[in-house]
Amino acid sequence: MKYPKKVSEHIVRWIDNYVNVSGVKGLVVGVSGGVDSALTSTLCAETGQDVLCLEMPIYQNKDQVSRSKMHIDWLKSKYTNVSSKQIELDKTFESFVSSLPNSSSENHELSLANTRSRLRMVTLYYFSALNHYIVAGTGNRVEDFGIGFYTKYGDGGVDISPIADLLKSEVFSLAKFYNIIGEIIDAEPNDGLWSDNRSDEDQIGASYDEIEKAMINYDENGNLSQREKEVLKIYRSFNTANKHKMDPIPVCKIPKKYL
Repeated sequence: MKYPKKVSEHIVRWIDNYVNVSGVKGLVVGVSGGVDSALTSTLCAETGQDVLCLEMPIYQNKDQVSRSKMHIDWLKSKYTNVSSKQIELDKTFESFVSSLPNSSSENHELSLANTRSRLRMVTLYYFSALNHYIVAGTGNRVEDFGIGFYTKYGDGGVDISPIADLLKSEVFSLAKFYNIIGEIIDAEPNDGLWSDNRSDEDQIGASYDEIEKAMINYDENGNLSQREKEVLKIYRSFNTANKHKMDPIPVCKIPKKYL
């Protein structure tokens, strides 16, 4: 990234302007212990607007909880406009699971992973409505517009997306610019939605660096290595399968003559 200061200032002005024009009182951000939410919450804090950071663990890995706490403490030490709450969602999730019929479907675990994300979205919007805030999303460009690596109406359910035009590498650049805690920057990307704590790379089959290169640079007619061809195939597979997330909701248009 050539000009991290200018990019960060542009995003901060954009967030601040949106809040002011909307007439809301602040922003709420889900903080997971990952670099995307760390950067988003920092950019929101930079506006001077009230920012509520929510930790929402559901059987969370201790490292993730530790990193989210460290980041929030770091934010509070730098910005007086930041407050936080931890909302334990273990029992809420357990109650939901206990009400479901038994299932042997191969999609059972994926459905539960998506449910975790949607419970967090519900929690974010509870505090959004309670305080007259808006929900700031934490998705980056690779996730939101490349491979659709998010839960529809879960972490994809937001009001604004401050970093959705930044590639993952650019997210890291801005995180370093703000001196965000090294443990967060160095942590293996993980959405924290699976009981076996699988990483994003485990789920995707490629690293963010690889996916980013495929998204931006690869030409199938170019001189690609075998691995680059595999990653391009992975990228295209996710991009096609997740179009329903990235495209507007289809609307059935009624012919005028019927109305």
